[in-house]
Amino acid sequence: MVKEKPNSIRIYDSEGYRRRAACICVKNDLEDEVLLVTSSRRPDSWIVPGGGVEPEEEPAVTALREVREEAGVLGQLGRCLGIFENVEHKHRTQVWVMRVTEELPEWEDSRAIGRKRKWFSIPDALLQLAKHKPVQRSYLHSLHNTNPRHNPNIPPSHQLFK
Repeated sequence: MVKEKPNSIRIYDSEGYRRRAACICVKNDLEDEVLLVTSSRRPDSWIVPGGGVEPEEEPAVTALREVREEAGVLGQLGRCLGIFENVEHKHRTQVWVMRVTEELPEWEDSRAIGRKRKWFSIPDALLQLAKHKPVQRSYLHSLHNTNPRHNPNIPPSHQLFK
């Protein structure tokens, strides 16, 4: 299902949930720091970059596009952490890990709305997300649970996506 909204077209699944995609941006394979961005609605709050899937767009492409627009970073897409459901806002977000390879000095949302980005340790990111986006905390729990350092049966992302 497709619905038009000013400046965007929203895609919904068969159960009426909006389809979204996001990336947990990490500096390296240690995955001990993540990049958050300020919220467009609450500039004093930090969130995981992500947004709506557009028509004819694969969710992985959406995730990469959204982090470039919102966080001004480029990188290598790694493992998919899963699809996370937000019942309150009725959307489902497919989330990947992305290892950042480049931080742009300026980017679309920094110019347009003054959005900022900042690296956080995992404990600090969990605290930040608890204030404004508690559902996104589950992304970080999944990041931890699927990290090869914490589960030796899982190969590192760079070995999964060659």
